[in-house]
Amino acid sequence: MLAIYLNDHRAGSTVGLELARRARGSNEGSQLGAFLERLVAEIEEDRETLEQVMDAVGAGRDRLKATAAWAGEKVGRLKLNGRLFGYSPLSRVVELESLSVGIEGKACLWRMLRDLGDPRLAGFDFDALIARAERQRDEVEGHRLAAGREALTLAE
Repeated sequence: MLAIYLNDHRAGSTVGLELARRARGSNEGSQLGAFLERLVAEIEEDRETLEQVMDAVGAGRDRLKATAAWAGEKVGRLKLNGRLFGYSPLSRVVELESLSVGIEGKACLWRMLRDLGDPRLAGFDFDALIARAERQRDEVEGHRLAAGREALTLAE
């Protein structure tokens, strides 16, 4: 069960990382873009930590699940955003909301692993990982609210 759980979160990290990279590319040269640059690096580090956890407990990688998550993120890009082509202010809001949900999921993962008390995981600082996820979520929230004010109060 633990291997399945970890692979589910690894698949989720694939979606979150791809989404953060796409949002970063769409917001280059802005304060949000700079934040997303740092967030992408941190998500990559968190994903590496998750893979180290998987190695520590002997959980193999489910390639099919990871591939399906990657493809699902690409399909998720095909949504109505108020513009036929291109990026819209609403796209930014939805991306930030999705990132927030993913980060909360990651925090839940770290809390679960901490609370398992599995001796194979004794070398991981789950409290620091939880604190980082909570900081990430708080920072995303600030950007999400600003993006929402911009997107939802624009004259139509």
